[in-house]
Amino acid sequence: MSSQNDRAASRRITSNIFKGSLGNLIEWYDWYVYSAFAIYFSAEFFPKGNPTIQLLNTAGIFAIGFLMRPIGSLLMGIYADRRGRRAALTLSVTIMAGGSLVIACTPGYSSIGILSPIILVIARLIQGISLGGEYGTSATYLSEMASSGRRGFYSSFQYVTLVGGQLAALGVMIILQQVLSDSEMLSWGWRIPFVIGALGALAVLWLRRTMDESEQFSKMGSETRKKAGTIKVLMKYPKAVLTVVGLTLGGTIAFYTFTTYLQKFMINTVGIDKQSVSWINFLALLIFVVLQPLAGMLSDRIGRRPLLIGFGVFGTILTVPLFMLMQQTKNPVMAFLLMLAGLVIVTGYTSINSIVKAELFPTEIRALGVGFPYSLTVAIFGGSAEFVALWLKNAGKESLFFYYVAACIAVSLFTYWRMGESSKTSHIESELNNRNKSA
Repeated sequence: MSSQNDRAASRRITSNIFKGSLGNLIEWYDWYVYSAFAIYFSAEFFPKGNPTIQLLNTAGIFAIGFLMRPIGSLLMGIYADRRGRRAALTLSVTIMAGGSLVIACTPGYSSIGILSPIILVIARLIQGISLGGEYGTSATYLSEMASSGRRGFYSSFQYVTLVGGQLAALGVMIILQQVLSDSEMLSWGWRIPFVIGALGALAVLWLRRTMDESEQFSKMGSETRKKAGTIKVLMKYPKAVLTVVGLTLGGTIAFYTFTTYLQKFMINTVGIDKQSVSWINFLALLIFVVLQPLAGMLSDRIGRRPLLIGFGVFGTILTVPLFMLMQQTKNPVMAFLLMLAGLVIVTGYTSINSIVKAELFPTEIRALGVGFPYSLTVAIFGGSAEFVALWLKNAGKESLFFYYVAACIAVSLFTYWRMGESSKTSHIESELNNRNKSA
C-alpha cells in the first residue's frame, strides 16, 4: 500500500511539474520568437537603412522589455506569495498571449509610420511584465513541488523549458525557411510564429488551471499569508538578496551572449548564412537542454556550489578565446563546436540557479525573493547584453564586449566562492523537517 501511495505521489509530482514547465516553455517561446525573427522583421518596423542599425533598434526594444521584468516580478511575486503559485502562473501566461497577438497583428512602418515601433514597444513591455512574474513563480513552484533529494533535478527543468522555448522558436524558423522564400519571410512570414505563440499560451492556460498548489504555500498560516510577499519582509533577508544579484550577474550575461546574441554574431560578424546559423543554434541548444537535468542530478549528489564555481572559473578564462576563435572561422562545424563549448560552461549556472535562489528564502517571501532581485539584475545586464554588443560593433570595438562578459562572470565567481552550500542550509528542507517534527 505504501509503495502504491509513493508511486501515486511521484506521478502527481511529475504531472504538476510537467504542467508548470510546459507553460514556462510557451512563455519563453513567445519571448524568444522576437529575438529569433528580428533578422526578418527589423526592417518592417523601422525606416530603411543600415541593417546593423535596424538590428540595434530591435535589440534596444528587446532590452526595454527586460526593464519591465522587475515590475512584473514585483507584482507577480507579491501575488504568488499571497494568492498562490498556481494563480500567478495562470495570470502570467494569459498576459504573454496578449503581447504575442499584438505583435502578430501590428502593421509595418510603411503603413502606419512611427506608430509601428511604438506599438511594438508596448507589446514588449506587456510581455516583460509577464516574463518577470513567470521566472520567480515558476522557480518557486518547481522547487516546492519537487521531492526531497531531487530538487536540483526537477528544478533544472525550468531551463530545459526555457531553452526549449528558444528551440521551438528556432524550429519554427527552420520550417518556415524551408517552405517560404526570403522575401515572403520578410514580408509576412515572420508574423506566423507570433500567432503560434498566442494560441499555445491560451492552450497552456487551461493546463495551469488544473495544477495542484504547492504544499508549502497551502500549509502557510492565514496570518503569515496576510503579511507575505512585501518589500518590508524581503528586506529582512539582505544577504540572500545580494547573493541572488551576485549569483545572477555573470550567469545572465553569459546565457544571453551564448544564445541570443551569438545568432546575430555568426551572421553579422562571422558571415555564416542565416539557414546554417539556424541549424547551428538549434543543434547546440538541443544538446544544452539535455545537459540541464544531468547537471541538476549532479548537484543533488555533490552540491550546488561546485557547479557554480566551475562556471565562474571556465567562463572567466575561456569566454574571450572562444569569441576570438569564432571571429576567425567561416566553418559552420567549427562555429557549432565553439558555441557548444560556451553552452557547456554556462550549464554550471543555468541548471541549478533557480533551486539555489529558492533555497535562500522562506515560503512567505520565496516567489518575490527569487524573482525581484533576479529580474532587476537581468534587466540591467542580461537584457542589455545584445544591445551593448551591437553598439560596440557599430563603434568598431566589438572585441571589448568579449572582455566585458568575462569580467562580469568573474564578479559572480567571487559570489560563488564566498557563498555557502545552499542545499545544506535550504529553507525548503528546514521548513519541511520542522513541520514533520511538530506533526
